Amino acid sequence: MAVRRVRASTEELGWMVDAGLVALSLAPLLVIALLMVVFIQPATRTMPIAWLAAVGAAFVGWEMSPTLIAAASIRGAMTATRILIIVFGAILLLYTLKQSGAFEVINAGFSSLSGDRRVQSILLVFLMGSFIEGAAGFGTPAAIVGPLLVGLGWPPMAAVVVALTGNILAITFGAVGTPLIIGLRDVVFAQGTDAAAEITASGTGFETVGAYVAQVGVWAGAIHAIAGIAIPFIGIALMTRFFGEEQSIKPAIEMIPLCLYAWAAFVIPYLATAYFLGPTFPALLGALIGLFVVAATVRAGYFAPDSDDEWDFGPRDTWPDHWVGSIEPGAGVSGESGDKTVAADGGTTSFADMHAQDMSLGVAWLPYILVAIALVVTRIVDPVTEALLAVQLSWTNILGTPFSESIELLYLPGTLFIAIAVVTYALHGMNGQKIKDSWSEAIRNIAPAVVALWFAVATVMVMQRSNASIVLESASANAGMLQVLSQLTVDVTGGAFPFFSGFIGAFGAFIAGSNTVSDILFGLFQYEAAQSVGAPTQIVVGAQAVGGAIGNLIAIHNVVAALTVVGLIGEEGRVIRIELIPVLYYGVVTGLLTLLFAYVIAPAAF
Repeated sequence: MAVRRVRASTEELGWMVDAGLVALSLAPLLVIALLMVVFIQPATRTMPIAWLAAVGAAFVGWEMSPTLIAAASIRGAMTATRILIIVFGAILLLYTLKQSGAFEVINAGFSSLSGDRRVQSILLVFLMGSFIEGAAGFGTPAAIVGPLLVGLGWPPMAAVVVALTGNILAITFGAVGTPLIIGLRDVVFAQGTDAAAEITASGTGFETVGAYVAQVGVWAGAIHAIAGIAIPFIGIALMTRFFGEEQSIKPAIEMIPLCLYAWAAFVIPYLATAYFLGPTFPALLGALIGLFVVAATVRAGYFAPDSDDEWDFGPRDTWPDHWVGSIEPGAGVSGESGDKTVAADGGTTSFADMHAQDMSLGVAWLPYILVAIALVVTRIVDPVTEALLAVQLSWTNILGTPFSESIELLYLPGTLFIAIAVVTYALHGMNGQKIKDSWSEAIRNIAPAVVALWFAVATVMVMQRSNASIVLESASANAGMLQVLSQLTVDVTGGAFPFFSGFIGAFGAFIAGSNTVSDILFGLFQYEAAQSVGAPTQIVVGAQAVGGAIGNLIAIHNVVAALTVVGLIGEEGRVIRIELIPVLYYGVVTGLLTLLFAYVIAPAAF
């Protein structure tokens, strides 16, 4: 049985948390918060400055040598490259389907089931948006689903608010599990760290860090499943309360049966997948199965309102100006080559070509079905897994230090996405121009993330390994930056710390715009703090992973991106104020569930 291990006191470790170390440890995080939240600077400018702050703090407070700093930074950049390969592959496949006309077909298939905006919210946002999040992550659902909703006649403001809210359950497992697999397993608890040694020590119940992170995913999934029961309803309620003629949640209450049904259709396979297959597939398979189950049910006439009772937004001429920007709802979502255009008479011109009009729904979905099959086969068939893992780009003992890193070029999900995108060229009959446009859009969307992720992960790696000089050079008796911050937080919150774990994760995603980066920033911090208060680390770290999803609803990067694609840039404040409603709900429920799991249900867990 796994046992709980309580970290020794600060006195036993021989170090004290003093004001100077606290200030140095906080410096990188304060730089991020100040530049991104107060001065609204992009991550491409903020993260390099945060890295400089971490480097300065490590050098001054921990006497970390320039060689160690450089090696830790290189390792961080290599880890970030693994993330970028995954994200690029996912985005490339998305834009391949966009150019081929597949998304036109998929959208038409679901929108034809019901003209009721509440039903569209469940199908296109809660389920399809969650599927896109599970496949691609990194803010893509709002960027893809938002324009689809506007094309159906939604006010752009409503489309952004609902699109940001609806896929929160999937974010923790987004981009085929990247926040947990890359963020936690490969960065926070990487082989060779003290945390990895503690996790795999005798008596913990975990032979590998991967097994530990899989258990973290199960607890995160359990928290999401319970807290998420209200998310389909909240999405609809925000829509009817803030964008309906009556400004009431009564139309949302009428949809509670369908909301609960959709939640169950998603959550049952979602939890089962997290438990049996690990953190790679929960969002992807949960949403895919739920999507087809709910769509079939609605098509059969169950739970959906009669055509006479379908809810819609008020007349267009009654909408406030701030609901609509440069793109007119129902009259076109155009701009870049390949976009959908809806004619004024209600007809559509395919953003790919007439080929899309002849494409069946099954053919449109086939690339993602192939992705799901390929991911399962490459993860559970040992000979295939071993063959793919054999091809690696490795750097052992970087710059003569104990730091090492590798990139599994063929095993990464991003490589599979790219391969399926190439297969799709033939499946969907794409010509050279469409293929070129899909690559151009993918490169244009991934480019801003390159510098931001390189420096973000390098910053955390320096903070995480700031006490490496203790082992190598015996230059300091201090704990690292993250240990200082965790002990300070525990001193302030005491045994109630698990309640705040979700909010800490949410703060990380708010400032960084990513669940993955939030896990990298605060994963070890949460682990250390959990040990200090005697709470099960896997539950607290699971709450961190959930918190990273919460913060995505109000992350400035995500909000700006979502508003940009619907032509409504400049309304960030209005959107964030509305999104604070689900953020506060989810944060409080996550905190209460974390306390319950940690101190009542599984207090003996590691």
